[in-house]
Formats: sequence, C-alpha cells, structure tokens
Amino acid sequence: MNKRYRIFSLFITSILVLTMLSGCENTGSTSQEKTFNYGTMAYGVAMGNTGLNPHEGYSGWSTIRYGVGETLFKFNESMELEPWLATDYEQIDEYTVRINLREDVTFSNGNKMTGEAVKDCLENLIAVHDRAPSDLQIKSIEADGQSITITSNIKVPGFVNYLCDPYGAIIDMEAGVTEDKNVVGTGPYIATRVTDTEINLTSNDNYWDGEVIVNNINVKSITDGDTLTMALQSGDIDAAQGLPYVSLQLFQDDPDYTISSTNTSRLYQAALNFRSELIQDDAVREAMALSMDKEGFTSVLLQGNGSPAIGPYPANFTFGGDALKADEYDVEKAGEILENAGWIDSNGDGIREKDGKRLTIRWLTYTSRQELPLLAESVQATYKEAGIEVLVNATDNFRDFLQSGEYDVYASAFVSAPTGDPQYYFTTHVVDDSDYNRGHYHNDNVEKLVEQLRDEFDTEKRSELAVKIAQQVLDDRAYIYASHLKMSFVMREGVAGFIAHPSDYYEITSKLDIYK
Repeated sequence: MNKRYRIFSLFITSILVLTMLSGCENTGSTSQEKTFNYGTMAYGVAMGNTGLNPHEGYSGWSTIRYGVGETLFKFNESMELEPWLATDYEQIDEYTVRINLREDVTFSNGNKMTGEAVKDCLENLIAVHDRAPSDLQIKSIEADGQSITITSNIKVPGFVNYLCDPYGAIIDMEAGVTEDKNVVGTGPYIATRVTDTEINLTSNDNYWDGEVIVNNINVKSITDGDTLTMALQSGDIDAAQGLPYVSLQLFQDDPDYTISSTNTSRLYQAALNFRSELIQDDAVREAMALSMDKEGFTSVLLQGNGSPAIGPYPANFTFGGDALKADEYDVEKAGEILENAGWIDSNGDGIREKDGKRLTIRWLTYTSRQELPLLAESVQATYKEAGIEVLVNATDNFRDFLQSGEYDVYASAFVSAPTGDPQYYFTTHVVDDSDYNRGHYHNDNVEKLVEQLRDEFDTEKRSELAVKIAQQVLDDRAYIYASHLKMSFVMREGVAGFIAHPSDYYEITSKLDIYK
C-alpha cells in the first residue's frame, strides 16, 4: 500500500509541476518554441513548383513564398519596385544596369552575399532556366565588391522588374542544390526537409533583417478542398490558402478566424487553339466569346472572390481592362452569328451542326486551381444555350493533351503581371516564340507591337503599346479572359503577420507570429 501511495503521490506531483509549467508558458515566455502549420493548394507537382530550386520551372515561387529566398528587388502593396537584397540601381545606358547590394546580408549557412555570389547565381539561372534567358537577355555580368554590372544583348526596359520574378531569388551556388531540391537562401527560414507534398522549415539564426519569431513551419500540400477545410477546423493547421469558396463562407463570420484578402493579377483565361479546324472559324470564336457569362461566374460560382476580366490585366492597372473593349455576354447574339455562318440545329437536340459536323468544343483544363473546373461548369451551361456542346477534360495530366493537340480550348490560371509590367504576359503568351502560347496564335501586327514594347523605356508609351496589343488579341478572339482572382488566407485566432499580397509571392516572412 505504501509503495502504491508513493507512486500515486509522485504522479500527482508531476501533474502539478506540468500544470505550473504550462501556466508559465501561457504568460508569453520567449523560451517556448512556436510552430506554424500551413495548408495550401498552391504547392504540388501539378503546379510545377515543387522543391525550392528557383532555377527550375516555377519552384522559385515556393522559395519566396515559404521564406527561404529573397530577390534583389521586390514589390510593395501598390506593386511598385522597392530594394530588398539590393540598395539601389543605376541605368547606365539602354543595355547596362549597375546594382548595388546590401553589405549586411548573409546566406543561411553564414556565407556573405557578395557581388561574386550574386553573379554566380544569376549566371546559373540563365544557363539552366526555361524562361529567364529570354526575359533577361543577359550578355555579361561583372562583380565588383558589393555591386554587379549587367549588360544585356538587347534593350530590356523591364529588366529590374524581371529580377523580382521568383526565379531571381538569390541562392548560394557554392552550397549548390541538394538531391531533394533544397537550396541555401538569404530568407528568414531554412528548409530541413523537402518533398513534393511537404516542406519543413526552421528559423534562420543568421537572418539579416531582424528577429524571426516563429521557430518551426510545416507547409503541407492539401489539394482536396474538403480536407483542407476540415484540417483548419480541427486545428491540424493554423492557416489555409485556396479554400473552396463554399468553405470560405464558414469562416467569414466566425470570430475565431481571421481572413486576409487582396485582389491580384492572377488571371483565369481560355486559349483558343488555332490548330483546330473548328477554332479557325471566326464565327465560332466570336460566339464562344459572347457566350461566356463572366459576371455570373465571378458572382455566383466564385461567390464574389474574383472580378470579371476584360483583358489580361486588372482594371486598376494603367494598361488594364478599363482601356479595352471586349465582347459582352449575349447568348442570343452568339446564336445569330452561328446561324448566319451555317451552324444549324437540324435535328432539334439543342446542338448545332454544319456540313455534318457537330459543334462540340473539347475544353481542356486542370483541377489544382479550384476556379478552373468551376469555369468549365459555367461555360458548359451557357454555351449550350447558344447551341455549343462542351466536353470537359479536367486533368492534372493536361500536358499530355497539350503535346498531342487533342483540345480546342485550354483554360488555365496565370499571373499576368508578376513583374508589375505589361511585357511579361505578351512575351509568354502571344508571340510566336512564347512558352505559353497554347493556342498557337499568330498575328503580324502583334509581333511588331511586342517588338516595339521590348525597346520602349518610356512608361506612358509602354502602357499605350500594351493597350494596342491586348485589343488586337481581343479582336482576334485568341483568348477569352474570364476573371481576376481575389486571394484569401484564412487563419485561426492568434496568428499575426500572415498577409495576402497582390503579387501572390510573399507569404511567410519574419513578421509571422503565433501568440495564442
């Protein structure tokens, strides 16, 4: 009995000690480690951003988003340029820029960020990356202490803007890239484990820009909306990005959660494949443009978490939607255009035919962006009213179908102004040699105007050229622009410093805190 009593007494004493310790921890003691669990739909193989090597695909977005790397310059809330790892720059001539670097920056392994280190990083970037060489057009880089001088092959008016692209994250090439695609950056966090579905991070004790408050971060890829919602409700995660819009409503009026939202230039668009005989019919393209109900899509299916798009840029941009004219939703007019072009519903089944061919659109898209299947659902309904059948192929193996050409429309999401400049979208989407011209679109006037844009340094003239190019693309019905995204982060009570940014780049920073 005495032995059991002593054991029981020890047990009670232990409980009391643990309770007191717990009480001490709740007073805000800085000795307590803080961990932030983050669930997101925006990381994964289908997004092309797995791993943290900014010199591979779109992985630089993960490098910047999750606090591992930083760029020489960044954008503020108004999408204006600000120095980050650099202090300033000088445009020496139309081909040459000198960038001065901060003196106090070290990589997370303790190595100093020097001009030579930045030179090595940028040279590797243009040697191996798929987009950066054509964007930056770098001819040579010279390092001199804490400055670099970069000379371009051609005029690149938006050069410094391009350096804000996440592929421009400065990493230590001396440390290299690990087998699991991990890198050494300058950011507030160090990745300890990297997979295609999760990134584990720890605070960087060598961070140059002040104290890092949260010690550990776990970024989890959760691509199922219901699973993401339940993980936030159950407390398995502290914050979520990409919640289904139905789920978002659950948290909007709940005092236990906070939502940070902002409008972005992330664009939902449909590229019409000009290699398709059906799409080559001008009447079909015009009817398709007239039959997309953008207002209904954004207000009903997106529940207000987006704004109808006219062109590739949001209305608040100087070269944005308000300066353009696009087809307005009019199913009746679409039907008349098709009728006049010989597309008739001869058998009364609601779908038009011409020369024995049914008016069927093969709509290719993917599921990792929740808005895209919703857009397919919307056009399937409204196109049918005009007599157009839509067969939806929503698959994360969409690249196979792009390769084979088995599609009439490819609907995708893209950040149209990641550099705060109009050139980026056009050089990636509408000219002959662009990486994302999925519709194989060509227009001689567009090619000429984009070349002028590449050489123009005057901001006002660049905006005027951008409007001309976008209007030509709209007139040709090469793309149908559906909406721009309103991005939201939802977090439990007690999370601070986690703020949505219009660039869609900056997520986890040293200002992140968990105080409850």
